[in-house]
Amino acid sequence: MFRVEDERRADGDGAVLVHPSGVQASHAEAEELRDLTRSAGVAVVGELNASRRDPDPGHYLGSGKLEELGALRRERDAEVVIFGVPLSPSQERNIERILKCRVLDRTRLILDIFAQRAYSYEGKLQVELAQLEHMSTRLVRGWTHLERQKGGIGLRGPGEKQLETDRRLLNQRVKQIRGRLHAVRARRNLGRRARQRAEVPMIALAGYTNAGKSTLFNRLTAADVLSEDRLFATLDPTMRKVALAGGAAAVLADTVGFVRHLPHELVAAFETTLEESSAADLLLHVVDASDPERAEKSAQVEDVLTRIGADSVPRVVVCNKIDTVDDATPRVDRDASGTPWRVWLSAATGEGVALLQEVLTERLAGRVERHSVLIPWAAGALRARLFERFEIESERTDDPRGWIVSVRASESLLAQVLGGSEAAWWAEAAELGEPEPATPFGRVAVLADRDGASGPTLREGAETGAPRVKLAQ
Repeated sequence: MFRVEDERRADGDGAVLVHPSGVQASHAEAEELRDLTRSAGVAVVGELNASRRDPDPGHYLGSGKLEELGALRRERDAEVVIFGVPLSPSQERNIERILKCRVLDRTRLILDIFAQRAYSYEGKLQVELAQLEHMSTRLVRGWTHLERQKGGIGLRGPGEKQLETDRRLLNQRVKQIRGRLHAVRARRNLGRRARQRAEVPMIALAGYTNAGKSTLFNRLTAADVLSEDRLFATLDPTMRKVALAGGAAAVLADTVGFVRHLPHELVAAFETTLEESSAADLLLHVVDASDPERAEKSAQVEDVLTRIGADSVPRVVVCNKIDTVDDATPRVDRDASGTPWRVWLSAATGEGVALLQEVLTERLAGRVERHSVLIPWAAGALRARLFERFEIESERTDDPRGWIVSVRASESLLAQVLGGSEAAWWAEAAELGEPEPATPFGRVAVLADRDGASGPTLREGAETGAPRVKLAQ
C-alpha cells in the first residue's frame, strides 16, 4: 500500500543542499532554498554548487559531481540531500541508489512543509491531494522488492499487477478527496453569495511568503493568526471582519503565500483556497519593502494570480516593513487619475495602517472626507448611530435647529446611514471652514459647491444616487 506520509519525510538531523545552477544561481534563490529547508525543521550542514548546462537524464548530475556529493554527505553525516530543482522519478531513484540516503527535490520539500502546517480540515485535504498527485508517478518506489513479469517458466511475478492495484487505490482516494473539496467549495460559494446579497465587499491578501501578510491581517482585524519570520508560517485560509475608515467594514481573507516556481500540484490542489483571491472585490498585494528582490518576487506573485484567474481583480500594492528601510515614511501613491494604488506602511509597528484603511474605504465606497451633519434635536437615535459608526471630530450644540456633528466618512456610506432621515449634511471644504447649512431640514443633502461658493449647496437625497457598495453594518 502507498502512504501519503512515507518514510522519506525531511525530518533528519541535517541536509546537504544542491544548487544545480552553480555560480549562475542567484543569491536569492540559494537563500530561499535554505529558508525552505529550515522551515521544514532540518538543519543545513553542507551545500554544493553544480553548474551543468544539460542535466543528465538519469542522474541529473555527472558522475564526478555525484561522487563529490556523496563524499560531502558522508563527511557531514547528512541524512537527506535536497535539490533546488524538480527531479524526475527516475533521477530521484538513481541518485538515492548511489548516495544511499533520502533525496528530495524542491517540490517534495515544499509539500513536506505544507503537510506540517496544515491544521484545518480543508487544508489537510488540499495537502493530501497535492501529495497524492505528486506520488502518482512515484509508486514504483515502494515496490522495488517485487518481481517484474519476465519470460520463462517460474519467472513471472506479480509486480505489475500490484502496481496497477496501487494506482487504482490512489486514483480512488484522489477522487474521494476531490469530492470532499467540492463540498467545501459549495459551502464557500454559499457564504460568498450571502455576502454578495448583503453587498459586503471582500478583500483578499496575496503576496510572496514571509512578506508580512499575517502580521497585516492581525493588525487590521485584531485577530491572533500565527505570524512568524519563516516561510509558510501560516497555511490555512482565514477570514475576519475588518473595520475601515469612515465607519466602513468588509471581510478580509488571508491566503497561502507564494514562492518562486510554485509547484503545479499545489496550485491545482489549493484551487479552493486561492479562488478567494479571484472572487475578491479588491486584492492587497503585500510586498516586503526591505527585500532587494521585491520586483522579481512581485512578478512571481503576479504570474500565479494570472494562473488562478485573478489578474483582472482591482488591487492595491502594500509595501510593508518600512520600519526596516532607511528614510521610509508612511505614504499613499496615486496614479494620474488620483486613484490610490500603493501604500507604504509597517504592519509590525502600525505606521501607515490608518492610511491603508482610508485607501480601502476609498476604493470600495469612495474617498473619506470630512462632512458636517445637522441632526434635529428629536433625532437622538440617529446621532447615536453616527457616533457608533463613524469617527466624530467635533460636535456643536449652538444651532437652534439641532446638533452639528463633524464626521469623517465616505459620501456613499454616509448617504446609506442618513438616507430617508430628516438630517441635512454636506462636505466641508477645508478652505471654507465649517459652513452653516443653507436650507432647513430636508432629506439627505450632499456635497458643497467648492467653486467659490460661500456655503454648501444642498440637494435632495434622490439626486445623489445609491451607493456603489453597501458595507457591513
